[in-house]
Amino acid sequence: MNLGELAYPDVPQGAMHLLPLGATEPHGPHAPLSTDTLISVGICERAAERLTGEIPVLVLPALAYGVTRYGSAFPGTVSISEETLRALVTEIAAGVGPLVLVNSHFEPEQVETLRSTGLPLLDLTRRRNAERLTEEFRSGSCHAGPAAIRDGRTDFVAMGMDEAYCGAPAESSAEEGRATFDTLTDLLVELIREVAT
Repeated sequence: MNLGELAYPDVPQGAMHLLPLGATEPHGPHAPLSTDTLISVGICERAAERLTGEIPVLVLPALAYGVTRYGSAFPGTVSISEETLRALVTEIAAGVGPLVLVNSHFEPEQVETLRSTGLPLLDLTRRRNAERLTEEFRSGSCHAGPAAIRDGRTDFVAMGMDEAYCGAPAESSAEEGRATFDTLTDLLVELIREVAT
């Protein structure tokens, strides 16, 4: 369930809350500025669906702004400071019940800020999680596959970092994207179960 789509009488009590975190930054000329956020939302929605009947889960409206300095030279980048991110996340956490942070924006300052909150975090930069992901994802060139699943694009053109991304998105496939999302969902479901016990 997505909290923002519910009327207040329909909000279940005692649910686990998931906060999708991303950024508004370029991911090449082939992908939307909201790629990180779309990935986080997709992981959250899949985990909530998978846990139906086991653990009540509410997906909060996504926080689509993050600490984004690497992409600052490109149009469309919107960055917030570490202090603002920390304040937003901790104040949101104080206003809801149990909460898990689901972050798909891996800029080091973003990750460190989220870790510093002490809140449960799906941290895909931790070795134990990263080892379960594809080499494409671990390399930081991972946006093409999952983004392809979100918007159905298959017309990627391989370009260089001067276009705000690396990797070879033209080589991605829907199958790779689905497999990546399945693994990301497994990792989040495991974390939710751990936090819920």
